Amino acid sequence: MGLRLGDTAPNFQAVTTIGKIDFYEYLGDSWGVLFSHPADFTPVCTTELGKTSQLKDAFEARNVKVLALSVDPIEKHFEWIGDINETQNTNVDFPIIADEDKAVATTYDMIHPNASESFTVRSLFIIGPDKKIKLIITYPASTGRNFVEVLRVIDSLQLTAQHSVATPANWQHGEDVIVVPAISTEVALEKFPKGVKVVKPYLRYTPQPNLN
Repeated sequence: MGLRLGDTAPNFQAVTTIGKIDFYEYLGDSWGVLFSHPADFTPVCTTELGKTSQLKDAFEARNVKVLALSVDPIEKHFEWIGDINETQNTNVDFPIIADEDKAVATTYDMIHPNASESFTVRSLFIIGPDKKIKLIITYPASTGRNFVEVLRVIDSLQLTAQHSVATPANWQHGEDVIVVPAISTEVALEKFPKGVKVVKPYLRYTPQPNLN
């Protein structure tokens, strides 16, 4: 049985490109994004790590720490970083885990035998400060991930963790949000002074509450 939403993210110790880390200690009170790559020196992975590095300020602004993982050895990781920096015009400084024994990949169910018996699929986990898994996305090896979408999901997760709201389809930061069904309209009008728009008794919108 693989990990599911709401499960505690397993802790681990690993060798990475920034040295040995304890996963929980590395995250501290931050949010975390842990994502796997089928192998070093592969074209799609190169663009993904480059894009993640380019979004460094965006992740930091959201109090998010990122970690990548590949089952290749640490020496290859360092060589690969050189290629990523050169081809993607960036500077990768977040840790890449060298999971040669596949211990982390196995714990996080990143290897799907019907897709590949030896390489990880493109799994991505968003982990909250409480070390609970908030989101799991798995892509096939041929499809690169959309890290702008990852940031959008983090915005939603952080917002909905603090307020009694949910985010509608295609929601972007700054747009109206949905009042959760557990809150009555009467209570919602008190809770959200910016106003509540009632479309249906179960579908009510309010301006994003954490914006001035």
